[in-house]
Amino acid sequence: MESHVATESRSPIRLGFVPLNDCAPVAVAHELGLFKSYGLNVKLSRQPGWATVRDMLSYGELDAAQSIAGLAFYLALGLSKTRREIAVPLVLSAHGNAITLTRDLPPESIRSGEGLAAHLTHRWKKNRPFTLAAAHRFSSHHLLLHGWLRRHGIVPGRDAEIVFLPPPLMPRNLAIGHIDGYCVGEPWNSESILSGTGWCPATSAELATGHPEKVLLVTGEFVNERREECIALGAALLHACRVCQDPSFRNELISILAKPNYTGCAPATLRNSLGPVFDSGRGNLDASDFHLFYGADLNCPTADKASWFLSGMRGAGLLPDTTAAPLTRLYRQDLFRASEKLLLPS
Repeated sequence: MESHVATESRSPIRLGFVPLNDCAPVAVAHELGLFKSYGLNVKLSRQPGWATVRDMLSYGELDAAQSIAGLAFYLALGLSKTRREIAVPLVLSAHGNAITLTRDLPPESIRSGEGLAAHLTHRWKKNRPFTLAAAHRFSSHHLLLHGWLRRHGIVPGRDAEIVFLPPPLMPRNLAIGHIDGYCVGEPWNSESILSGTGWCPATSAELATGHPEKVLLVTGEFVNERREECIALGAALLHACRVCQDPSFRNELISILAKPNYTGCAPATLRNSLGPVFDSGRGNLDASDFHLFYGADLNCPTADKASWFLSGMRGAGLLPDTTAAPLTRLYRQDLFRASEKLLLPS
């Protein structure tokens, strides 16, 4: 496939990602040569977690990143010491997360969470608070975990402690008993489930059907100084999203994600949530909508998608009710529509 949609970069586009199943569009665009097809010179930068992605975007060490959407608000609203101009030109995926609990919490009594409050009241024996991990304070995982606990009568901060860990460290911390569960993107739920140390009471597709997940974040400097490349980057990744959604590509997708420079996980672990069947540790589920990468308006950065995060962050006490986010300046449909026009045929 050959194209010269954008001229070769003056310098490589520094594109960050975190080793999760939903880094798939980044991995596929690189492995299939899609960045080159769109005339781009892209250098991938594998990061251990979202705090590192945040810092590298803040200090200009990355031009763009696959990211949790909450970081866009964190940087743009100046919730850290430094306000940073940032833009979301593309939504990369929906769903893809799950809650995993230790086997010390019996599935038959906890079920989908209905029995958790009674278990903690009458059967909790550990000499510490019930402790769950999320990937970042401003991640969808934290919002999903907050909502799940409250739905089942558990108040975070009073009945449960939430801590924050890089995704790849969660299975190990669960296995050695430092935490009692977590909410994270795949394959780190399947890692615990298939090893026998954890089980899943709920997936994010069940908790918040259609929720947006990872986005492409780009710095203001990149948009303003290299706009043509920014649009081409969106087109290359949108093309990759389309490829990732194709069921006939799943075997190849699993082979790509299993490479050490991406997740490095065993193909069987990756396959557990990439379909067609998800072993939850308490039965098999249909995994057809566990990960969504493309379709309808999934990839368009709309105000509705931004509002889902704003509402969740306010519900979790992360933003005051009066906080107003510049949604049209942050979620850039103009950049997305320009990328759509560049999209090459399959």
